[in-house]
Amino acid sequence: MADPPVDEAHVAVEELSEDLDSAYGGDELASFTGSLSYSATNYKWEHGRRYQSFREGTYNFPNDEEEQERYDIMHAVFLTAMNGNLFLAPLKQDLGRILDIGTGTGIWAIQIGDLFPSAVVIGNDLSPIQPRWVPPNVTFEVDDVESEWQYSRSFDYVHSRYMAGSVADWPRLMSQCYNHLTPGGWVEFQDFDLHNYSQDNSIPPDNKVLEWYNLLMEGCERIGRTASPGQHLESWVRDSGFTNIHHKTFKLPLGAWPKDERMKRVGALNLLQLLEGLEGLTLALFTRALGWSTEAIHVYLAAVRKDAMKKRVHMIHDFHVVYAQKPMTSSTSSE
Repeated sequence: MADPPVDEAHVAVEELSEDLDSAYGGDELASFTGSLSYSATNYKWEHGRRYQSFREGTYNFPNDEEEQERYDIMHAVFLTAMNGNLFLAPLKQDLGRILDIGTGTGIWAIQIGDLFPSAVVIGNDLSPIQPRWVPPNVTFEVDDVESEWQYSRSFDYVHSRYMAGSVADWPRLMSQCYNHLTPGGWVEFQDFDLHNYSQDNSIPPDNKVLEWYNLLMEGCERIGRTASPGQHLESWVRDSGFTNIHHKTFKLPLGAWPKDERMKRVGALNLLQLLEGLEGLTLALFTRALGWSTEAIHVYLAAVRKDAMKKRVHMIHDFHVVYAQKPMTSSTSSE
């Protein structure tokens, strides 16, 4: 089998290593940069899909170009469902520092950087898949948000979106957000409850899409990373000490069946991302957590795709947005 194509991020880090080598005479700094290049961009390949190598196994979904396209479709799903809003928290225009947890392709961080040009925006992720050309106030870093945060300065706003299936300890993550926010700062979590339902009893009990979502949730539970954190966000935020808590739920239909034009677009985009992402969302998780063979997965997904195209099935799942404030009287451990 031919080697995977050279990744641009890998080349960029290698070029940086060469620059450091010429400036510092090949000292430890260049060697360290080279080791970062290897650990972060020497991706793993499995079932023909590419996965992150940094903290390998903590995230069970691919990071290749096909999956990145799905991420950006999901961005459009969320943005359309939320009436074009990137956030719901009452942010002021003079916002100082913003952290985007699990930034993915960086599309949210880039757009928020354009909206708040005076703010410093940091996006972190396990994979360095973000674009190289970004607004001057936006930077990206490779990091595991479940490790101990090392930021020396607090943030005014911390944002987390679509971390379903990625986090082992949500209460600890909430606490880290709390500790690294300025007093009066805001946190916002946007995430799924993937328990699907219909409002007209149109989902037959043997529907393969419903079954697939249930298997996805089961697989994530087996590896200790819930695929449905949305309905728990409010209680986790409250238990972490946040106040002024707001909770809004958005319905995400699956398919272009709604009569409302905006919801029809949400449903069409949601169905598109599902069809585009089925293989990537299933292969590693089902083989690792549920013990399925790749052959069985491909046969099964054909049945899932067939049921997904049935217009008479009006399936919905919920998207929860919770935003809250750190009390003004609180101290923060990062200052």
